[in-house]
Amino acid sequence: MAERWLVTGGTGQVGQALRRLELPGVEIVAPSRAELDLAALPDLDLLFAGFSAVISSGAYTAVDKAESEPFLARAINSSGPARLAAAARRAGIPIVHVSTDYVFPADGQGPWREDAMVAPASAYGRTKAEGEGAVRSSGARHAIVRTAWVVSADGANFVKTMLRLGAEREVLRVVADQRGCPTHAGDLAEVLAAVTRRLVSDPDQASGIWHCTNSGETTWHGLAEHVFACAAAHGLKVPSRVEAITTAEYPTPARRPADSRLDCSKLERDFGITMRPWQDAVAEIVGELAQRDAQ
Repeated sequence: MAERWLVTGGTGQVGQALRRLELPGVEIVAPSRAELDLAALPDLDLLFAGFSAVISSGAYTAVDKAESEPFLARAINSSGPARLAAAARRAGIPIVHVSTDYVFPADGQGPWREDAMVAPASAYGRTKAEGEGAVRSSGARHAIVRTAWVVSADGANFVKTMLRLGAEREVLRVVADQRGCPTHAGDLAEVLAAVTRRLVSDPDQASGIWHCTNSGETTWHGLAEHVFACAAAHGLKVPSRVEAITTAEYPTPARRPADSRLDCSKLERDFGITMRPWQDAVAEIVGELAQRDAQ
């Protein structure tokens, strides 16, 4: 009989990637937000019947909008995971919760380890940190997987925005003083599946926090340049120039971390997972989008 895993945020980038995975012996149930609203969860004890794990990938991710909608962001990013984790404890099943680099200080220096001090500088980061705390204190067996700069051929993300703007403008100005590493949603989904399998199959697997991004590092400007190099190789229209600017020259309502690099060595040590270079992951996404465009 197949295991059944419940995935929240089924129409998000990570949720869609999880739905596409072919996992022998596992049925993934990934309702959309309309079907399972984290801000207004139903009777979870009844919902969790028959599931062997829950992957909490749904979130309020509109970083700037969260500054003006902190109550909604908290309902989804903090109260939602708290209820999910409490129900998972009562059902005796593990919860794997996706979190973010935004829990770290805006002016600190990475690469961040899992035990580094959490000090978010935005409403989004604060609500995600609260969600982490709720999962940790719930009593449920859990894994918190922090990631950063998630990109894919689905949904809204930096790669797709750059390709759209690059087709419309000759000159783009992109922030060059924020460092991090892109994460392919499909690669992250495979990691989440591996971690979930371990928690389900090994009752002795300890709860904890792990970091997961593709390997390497860059800036938003460096990422944009790589996106356009890949796009040009596929014959897509690209801008003639990508100017490097500072964060101060591109003010936003929410403060972004200057250093979003995550130390992922614990993931490799504990699960034997080595992530591929971000350049290869981004090239794959651009190629997929170029193929769609040609159809």
